[in-house]
Amino acid sequence: MIHPNHGATAPCTHLDQLRPVSSRSAGCEECLRFGGRWVHLRMCLSCGHVGCCDFSEGKHATRHFRETGHALVQSAEVGESWRWCYIDQREV
Repeated sequence: MIHPNHGATAPCTHLDQLRPVSSRSAGCEECLRFGGRWVHLRMCLSCGHVGCCDFSEGKHATRHFRETGHALVQSAEVGESWRWCYIDQREV
């Protein structure tokens, strides 16, 4: 017998962390400060921190999550609007 919820995706339980934020910089905050480069940008949806993705050398968006616990980010790339939860490891 297949469980009735088989294939169902559990909702993200961290949506209460969403805040009305604006990006705090036009690029990765740490890379701009230290002269680094990035591939893609992510904006924290709790505080507006802008960090680089895990394909970038600094991985500053993930580092920000690990240091603050702010679980939700949104792509800061033109034409992209997806959101990600680091804890649930899924789009929200």
